[in-house]
Amino acid sequence: MTVHPDQTPGPAPAEDIVRLGDGLALIDVYDLELPRRTGVYVFPEDRIILETGPAMGAERLLSGLRALGVEPASIETIIVTHIHLDHAGAVGLLLREMPHARVVVHPRGARHLVDPTRLIAGARAVYGERYDRWFDPVLPVPEDRLIVPEDGERRTFGRRTFLFLDTPGHARHHLGIVDLDAGGLFAGDTLGVLYADLLADGVFFVVPSTSPNQFDPEATLESARRLEALRPKTIYYGHFGATDRVEEAFYALKERLPGMLKTVRATLETAPSVPAAPPAWPDRALAERARDALLDAFRQELERLGVPADHPAYAMLGFDAAIDALGILDHLDRTGR
Repeated sequence: MTVHPDQTPGPAPAEDIVRLGDGLALIDVYDLELPRRTGVYVFPEDRIILETGPAMGAERLLSGLRALGVEPASIETIIVTHIHLDHAGAVGLLLREMPHARVVVHPRGARHLVDPTRLIAGARAVYGERYDRWFDPVLPVPEDRLIVPEDGERRTFGRRTFLFLDTPGHARHHLGIVDLDAGGLFAGDTLGVLYADLLADGVFFVVPSTSPNQFDPEATLESARRLEALRPKTIYYGHFGATDRVEEAFYALKERLPGMLKTVRATLETAPSVPAAPPAWPDRALAERARDALLDAFRQELERLGVPADHPAYAMLGFDAAIDALGILDHLDRTGR
């Protein structure tokens, strides 16, 4: 099935660069052609980037680095939380401009960076005809450029020491990464999506990211508990930006995820018929019903918070509801629950 944003965005303006303190900056790479969708974190003095974004954002990233006074060729370390193409899709492409960089990746993700064939096939299945525009090309990464930390391992790059944790749930190849010098947690997608456009209006709203095809709600919650026990000072989201409202962030995930599962289960119970197995699962009509149910639940909550129905955040929420519905349906099919 192909999913699209509810609205097709226009041309993206010049890249945004946000200086976050603690020697850290954020470059908006306009993933999905949406501003404040996906960010790449940069430690300019340490020649580290954390995440790469998709291939379509590579030029924005390169120009953003130069605006920060960092020549791309000087980058020494690229760290990715996981290998989904919105987080790591540009890594092979960027290595052409970063000849001395090595790539830090989860042990389960390493082989898919070396040979991205399955990554590409999976993304094409989800994004359909938009794949080429948003994610192509995905280039292989030489195996000798990879660094593969074990769970609980500490590694120092530049002046920064990071703790790497295995945090499955969103995907089995997901790392939670703690900057031990500043107490910042780079959560990737484990803690969900932070809607920066809503935050700018004073509304803190986080939606769990349940995209296919490895989503596991129990593992997500266990990973969140493990990360919460570290008591981070700041959470850095892949989508999008930073917050020091740490307790609220963990609470939002723990509260909203069970509700999303309940909403999609109710959709299944009221569906006129349910396909029995792939490749029909999930069928388009069922996936659209689940998407609409999730989006309606989000709308009701946002209405209570005073968010108008025409808020620009709904362009992104519509897309996320579609992807999240697919992931939850896939999980329910795999587990029979």
